[in-house]
Amino acid sequence: MIPNIVECHQVTKRYGQKIALDRLELAIPAGRITGILGPNGCGKSTLFRTLTGMVRPDEGRVEVLGKTPGWRTNQSIAYLPDRARWYPNHTARQALEWGNSFLPGFSMERAIQLADEMEIDLDMRVGGMSKGQEARIMLILCLARDVDLVVLDEPFTGIDVMSREAIVASLIDFLEESEQSILISTHDIQEVEGLFDYTVMLKEGRAIWSGNSEDLRAEYGSLRNVFRKLYAKEWND
Repeated sequence: MIPNIVECHQVTKRYGQKIALDRLELAIPAGRITGILGPNGCGKSTLFRTLTGMVRPDEGRVEVLGKTPGWRTNQSIAYLPDRARWYPNHTARQALEWGNSFLPGFSMERAIQLADEMEIDLDMRVGGMSKGQEARIMLILCLARDVDLVVLDEPFTGIDVMSREAIVASLIDFLEESEQSILISTHDIQEVEGLFDYTVMLKEGRAIWSGNSEDLRAEYGSLRNVFRKLYAKEWND
């Protein structure tokens, strides 16, 4: 196994006058469950789009799975974007069948098991689903794949409490069995900080802290406390 699943060297990405990633230096070890934390607009989604080859950096170098991101690396990445769209007449079962047909490493058996755990009616049409139910379908399409890297971009944003609980419970069960590298971005860590064994804190497109989550918890009590200090400008070097 490669030592680092992700490496970024002086990576900069601009959208017009806005700098989304600012000379980002980052190394994320393989085989870990990594939380990518930070407020909205700090560069989390841009980082993930860069890792999946959806955008290219204006400057610097990115490696994922030891290679430059592109269609070859994407065969080994399950990516949950922060937004998704489905045809309203599709059923949940059809969504999973699509995954089984097109996504490398997809297990229909595993997908059906996850749907049962997340209380998804496979005959329900997407057009009649809540945002939380739709989010669970997207998560199933990621977690049912046997790939090296799972990338989940803000999987809890705008989702009702019951759906969040179902997603977190399924993630806990999944992570206990998985040997994959997993990246999860969020700006709301209260419910999920216990999932992370490695943590990256982003601010204004830069990594301002990265390391073992237990080191932070031992010193500050919780990642939530660290989060508050960092983004309230109370951090003391």
